Amino acid sequence: MNPARSVGLILVALAGVLCIPHAPLATASPSSLLTQARAPAGAPIFEVDPFWPKPLPNHWVLGSTIGLSVDAQDHVWIIHRPQTVEDNLKAAEFTPPIGVCCKVAPPVLEFDQAGNLVGSWGGPGAGYQWPESNHGITVDSRGNVWIGGNGNTDTQILKFDRTGRFLLQIGRQGTHNGSNDLENFWRPAKIYEDPSANEVYIADGYGNRRIVVLDRETGQYKRHWGAYGSKPDDSPVPPYSPDAAPSRHFNTVHCTIVSKDGLVYVCDRVNDRVQVFRTDGTFVKEAFFDNRTLRSGSVWDMTFSRDPQQTYIYMANGVDEKVSIVLRSTLEVLTGFGDGGRQPGQFFGVHNLDTDSRGNLYATETYTGARVQRFLYKGVGPVTRAVQGVLWPPTP
Repeated sequence: MNPARSVGLILVALAGVLCIPHAPLATASPSSLLTQARAPAGAPIFEVDPFWPKPLPNHWVLGSTIGLSVDAQDHVWIIHRPQTVEDNLKAAEFTPPIGVCCKVAPPVLEFDQAGNLVGSWGGPGAGYQWPESNHGITVDSRGNVWIGGNGNTDTQILKFDRTGRFLLQIGRQGTHNGSNDLENFWRPAKIYEDPSANEVYIADGYGNRRIVVLDRETGQYKRHWGAYGSKPDDSPVPPYSPDAAPSRHFNTVHCTIVSKDGLVYVCDRVNDRVQVFRTDGTFVKEAFFDNRTLRSGSVWDMTFSRDPQQTYIYMANGVDEKVSIVLRSTLEVLTGFGDGGRQPGQFFGVHNLDTDSRGNLYATETYTGARVQRFLYKGVGPVTRAVQGVLWPPTP
């Protein structure tokens, strides 16, 4: 057996997550991690805040809540899909109205730390092409708001100021030429800003198979790459199988995040993996998570912890309805929390994650989950359970 392969097998046995480039193997389930290896020293502790946010005004309701971003003022921004609100929940919008409850909220909503709604806007307007199916929202360090979409005709990225004033459109709706197109996207999932380089990274993602890097101010194309840092290829690929050799292609690039030390982490969602690169696209390593997850895959979104070293990655899995806490240096799953359901602390399609300056964690839910939740940061403590379940506040 070659030495690299031997090392990989040892790591699997100890940590359940493999991080050796080009030689991925099946991972152990998170529930077995603590029995296979010594317990980690600690991990962040959270508790659901069942009183955040406050109820929306105007009888407003949300559809699939498909994007999340916390800005420099710790305001929490979400975007949802108005067209997904079922008729029974928008009686006041019929002509004539068939009841007083309810109406669909504008697509973009902004909350303060107290949970008050302090801003709302969005939808079609003059000078730009609003997405067919909203997907992802990012507020950059200058307070500008970036929006993508994963509808079949969504091949554009939009940029607004925080009040909803249109600033920039990159790409033309309904026009795309594959994963090496330098002018358009195809069903881009999420935008991430690297303020140190004045760049934004696009997870171009549902139709294409790549990461695209743009100039933050002008939207000018700078570079792109596919899985393993190679030139992306749009040739047909077989369905994901955990027992097959790892795919040489991305399969739903659902997010990308960039660390302060210059590493790019990519959610390769349907392939149940994270690939790590340098900012120039050089491949570093990969790891698999819950690698027997089928259908929509296991790696839906990621965000960093707020300590200076960004020690942890929080990872959403909208099939298993949980958030995993991952040690960034090794990509080892330390613990996880959540469960399927409608109550606070449970999830139905947990889709996006972000943190505020206090370390609190926010999560949005797609499908008919249709909400945003806050989990209060309680410091770092010992890991006592691999699966924590619902993080309900302690009973007085």
